[in-house]
Amino acid sequence: MELAYYSDYAVRLVNSEDPARGKDSLTSVEAVRDLFGVSQEAGRRATDADVTRFRSVRARLRAVFEAADQGDEALAVNLLNSLLLEFPVSPQISGHDFRDDDGRPLWHMHLADHPSNATAGYAAIAAMGLAFHLTEYGVDRLGLCEAAPCRNAYLDTSTNRSRRYCSDRCATRANVAAYRARKRLEADRSASSGRTAESAQRASANGER
Repeated sequence: MELAYYSDYAVRLVNSEDPARGKDSLTSVEAVRDLFGVSQEAGRRATDADVTRFRSVRARLRAVFEAADQGDEALAVNLLNSLLLEFPVSPQISGHDFRDDDGRPLWHMHLADHPSNATAGYAAIAAMGLAFHLTEYGVDRLGLCEAAPCRNAYLDTSTNRSRRYCSDRCATRANVAAYRARKRLEADRSASSGRTAESAQRASANGER
């Protein structure tokens, strides 16, 4: 499993809440377990107590994205470092589940956690994955969607650092809104120019009399 994969853990957790709309999908043990995705075995450790703990970690991860989005690199790094210190992991070489054509293991790096609860395990992997992404691509590759009111987190992996939205849907919505705004501005300018021309004509006519 590539280490970059783990950064998605952070995005999934942060985006389980939509603060602008007052929505929160992290309301049950089942929701916590769903966040683990393919790692269902790790998710089975979750209990009711993890719902509250997951929300606390979510707020701290969102703070990392917010600091990065505001251009405060030092704060983003400090916030992430505090999570790494609190929720450590052990890198290990693994070959499970992945085989080449000859049936030999495809060795890859795996982050092994040794948690006391499901939250600690998830937080360790999410923080480490985000740290790998940040150091590999830069703090400015951590973003929050610019399509208001959406503020979902995303990881920019574009070649030209051009990503601004969390999804194609939000990008399309923002482009349509910008297009309509330009049309309104053009219409207002046209109407203003028309009124100015009419005023000039009236002034000229009055002068001739």
